[in-house]
Amino acid sequence: MAQDFTIFPSMNFVDLGLYQFGKEDCEPAHSYGPAIRNHYLFHYILSGKGTLMWQDGKRRENKTVLRAGQGFLISPGQITTYIADDRIPWEYCWLEFDGLRAKEAMEITGLSVNHPVYNPVHREFETIMRDEMLYIVRNKKEAPLHLIGHLYIFIDALTRSVTDYRPASGKVKDFYIKEALAFIENNYMNEITVEDIAEVSGLNRSYFGKIFKESVGRSPQEFLIHYRMIKAAELLSMTRYSVGEIANAVGYPNQLHFSRAFKGVYGVSPRNWRKDNSILTHPAPQD
Repeated sequence: MAQDFTIFPSMNFVDLGLYQFGKEDCEPAHSYGPAIRNHYLFHYILSGKGTLMWQDGKRRENKTVLRAGQGFLISPGQITTYIADDRIPWEYCWLEFDGLRAKEAMEITGLSVNHPVYNPVHREFETIMRDEMLYIVRNKKEAPLHLIGHLYIFIDALTRSVTDYRPASGKVKDFYIKEALAFIENNYMNEITVEDIAEVSGLNRSYFGKIFKESVGRSPQEFLIHYRMIKAAELLSMTRYSVGEIANAVGYPNQLHFSRAFKGVYGVSPRNWRKDNSILTHPAPQD
């Protein structure tokens, strides 16, 4: 089984970010799962065929055979299993991605927990989409920002290749979400609360939390923490500020609370993350 697999080196992209990508030429009857993903994972079948099994939003089991030119989207938290055909095993490429705009983009495509199968109808955009996926896989040494640019092109081509593509229409709740996001972006370094964000949007906390999670895919509190930790990771990799100084810079006067939150997002302490990701040639001072 030939496999090309890459973990993306940088997570510091809020709107859309890559987590991993690759290409696999499967052995007959090779299977993966049952498994749950934390992010969106899109597979495009280059050749051969295989079987996808998934649970929909009501936990019902579904099963279908897919062939070259089709694909499938695995949504965050969804249980799936996929198996290569025992006679004509599939070869596919995949991208794992997420971010503030990921949920909205996937809604435009019509792909979801209940309808994960990709059936393109506009072949010119399907070709662009496939080529962008392969470009990312084959150019893993390019700069992260360069590859993120190709991720945007991939998602644009994906949405334009499906039957029900429609330009997103403006909604009243979108205005409130934009107001909230702008407030977070400008005030994450302060000790703001979900109540503060809801108040700026002119909504009560309960309703604000509901429409925010529907639009963004995370609760306001989860998003605020995630956003602060992304900014903290940027400072850890690009500056020599101490961990305590960085904690203050992203709205955490208590360094212990900051370290716990950072480890909750990245899986390691701020100091250990800096050791592996600093772009500076000289070490930062110890706290």
